[in-house]
Amino acid sequence: MFEDALKFYQDFPKPGINFVDIIPLLQDKDIFRSLTQTISSLVTAPTVAAPEARAFLFASPLLAMEGSVTNVVPFRKKGKLPSQGDDIQEIAIIKEYGTDTLYFRKSDIAAGRIEDGELRVTILDDVLATGGTAEGIAKALEALKITVDGKECRVRVAEFIFIVEIDCLEGRAALEKIAPVHAIAHV
Repeated sequence: MFEDALKFYQDFPKPGINFVDIIPLLQDKDIFRSLTQTISSLVTAPTVAAPEARAFLFASPLLAMEGSVTNVVPFRKKGKLPSQGDDIQEIAIIKEYGTDTLYFRKSDIAAGRIEDGELRVTILDDVLATGGTAEGIAKALEALKITVDGKECRVRVAEFIFIVEIDCLEGRAALEKIAPVHAIAHV
């Protein structure tokens, strides 16, 4: 169902890349409802990490649905998150067509719910290609110690969820060493 709605663009954003366009999933109310329900059924952590920008579109509705999600943390490009002091954290990531940098606020992670002495996070992204973005986020999060109500706790990635996985790029392999990986559609 979801695979049939996707569009593909050859040689975008550069030659050799077959771009998977997930925007058609937002253009059909029934498909979007079904997709967000599927995502919600896979999420086990109260906090969802959503990298810029398309993951925001699928993470935000989870806050209004029945389920465990109580906090969505945006991972943004430089200059997009206001902060004070040392709140901003920088992550270098390797994507299938180059390197990039994302930023998040420790205070946004700390706003999550602590369960059994740790902050569990689901990483939700639109497309799993090489896995570089998700792996970079996961490693940065799991290296953090967050203080909430005077108590230090660790951050643990509970799972990765992707709308689409590009199977031939084998991005899943590195991520499975960190946490379970779920992909809703495969191309």
